[in-house]
Amino acid sequence: MFREKARTDILVVGGGPAGLAVAIAASRRGFSVTVADGGEPLIDKACGEGLMPETQAALRKLGVVLPAGAGFQIRGIRFVEDEIQLAADFPEECGIGIRRTLLHEQLIQQAEKCGVRLLWKTPVTGITASGVQFRGGRMRARWIIGADGGGSRVRRWSELNDTEMFSYRMASRRHYRVRPWTEYMGIYWGAHAQAYVTPISGDEVCVAVLGETAGDTDFERTLETLPELRKRLEGAELCSRPRGAITAMHSLARVWRGNVALVGDASGGVDAITGEGLRSAFLQAIALAEAMKSGDLREYEQSHRRLARRPVLMGKLMLWLGRNAGIRARALQMLGRNPALLTQLLAIHVGHASPGDAVLTGAELGWRFLTTREREAA
Repeated sequence: MFREKARTDILVVGGGPAGLAVAIAASRRGFSVTVADGGEPLIDKACGEGLMPETQAALRKLGVVLPAGAGFQIRGIRFVEDEIQLAADFPEECGIGIRRTLLHEQLIQQAEKCGVRLLWKTPVTGITASGVQFRGGRMRARWIIGADGGGSRVRRWSELNDTEMFSYRMASRRHYRVRPWTEYMGIYWGAHAQAYVTPISGDEVCVAVLGETAGDTDFERTLETLPELRKRLEGAELCSRPRGAITAMHSLARVWRGNVALVGDASGGVDAITGEGLRSAFLQAIALAEAMKSGDLREYEQSHRRLARRPVLMGKLMLWLGRNAGIRARALQMLGRNPALLTQLLAIHVGHASPGDAVLTGAELGWRFLTTREREAA
């Protein structure tokens, strides 16, 4: 398949959004880039399909502009549990709900436009200090990038499996043919699971169910505990094949060694309920391309840790609320009485708040929570 002298500056293992983002960012900095993937487009994944405003900004840095009319414009986030319904708008730009396959198509087009060589149905079977091995040959590469997902083989081959944190939940996703009933991404809290609802067109919504076990993500069981959502979906046509996945809170001790670096889910991740997976992957890709340009992957390690701080913090908070029904109920009641605080929290979540604002908001959140508890006790 490949001549012995075949070479590329950068070989990216994995042609999903993270791998294509690295390829685009590196190509725009003058590198020759090859992407190899054992599958073929379009690559789908069980995810919530909502892009936060900061995620869209990262896409624009890669030169990817979503076509007019693609997806569904989203005003903000909405929380629903029993009779409690809260909503907050994004501080500036809207988010967007868009099919994962459509997003993948746009990234492929941009990669091709940048001159990236795409090798589909070409699984990588191993890596060496000088390049990668395929079933039909090998290719020399200065840099090898593992963008091959949570079960990354590149991570194992390069001995970067040491973890600092690991926990996981199960996820299941469906699409329903129904007119969106709100302009918000909705998080519906149930006894054993959460449903993450994203409008993705004028007549379709994506519903992702997240829980601790596979049984918790059973749609019929979950909808029984979410009457408001069950009513909205009653009689709606199921318009995609149900898909399942594992969503992990995962951080590594290191994300590079020698000439190998990891990006996207291969380098760690946050729970899908945060909506931060793609934003993190795109910003990691940009930081990695800059580090390769300077020839020092230590810069990428530092950027990767910095980019992970806020998503990990928000992920831990959301999981804590999901696992503590009493605390969650008090928190939602408190936020319902203080809608400006919910707006501030959303601004922090999407990166539109300074560290000082975040500290002040955290202090106010704690004080409001305590006073709510005292009021209930009285």
